[in-house]
Amino acid sequence: MKKLNDTGSEEAIRAYKTILSNVIDQRPSGMRQRLADALGKHRSFVTQISSPAYSTPIPSRHLTAIVSVCHFSPAEREQFLEAYRKAHPGKISPAAGVKKTRHISLTVPDLGDHKQNAALDRAINEFIQRITSITGKGGT
Repeated sequence: MKKLNDTGSEEAIRAYKTILSNVIDQRPSGMRQRLADALGKHRSFVTQISSPAYSTPIPSRHLTAIVSVCHFSPAEREQFLEAYRKAHPGKISPAAGVKKTRHISLTVPDLGDHKQNAALDRAINEFIQRITSITGKGGT
């Protein structure tokens, strides 16, 4: 079993991060922020997990959200998940990343401050993640 600092493992991590980076770059601007909001994280976290320059692995619990928010095509999804499986054998099930999701839209007040608005968005996303993890239908 390769350790995280082994060259082979770092190359495998770089492979799936390159795929993710390319997908994000092909999407409309603001994708990194939307992904950060969906994950309940800061944009710097998204930079770390999507940049092949960083060896920080992507936590498997975020895969479904990443695939959904970034609107991976079926081919992109399969390529990304296969590269992830090679980098982290046994970390994800064969069905990971293909869970059905649906999109809902909420209208919330503009709090007049970017930081407060971002905090509200994160709180809502964290709430949804907790609820779906309780039901066993989410867990991203």
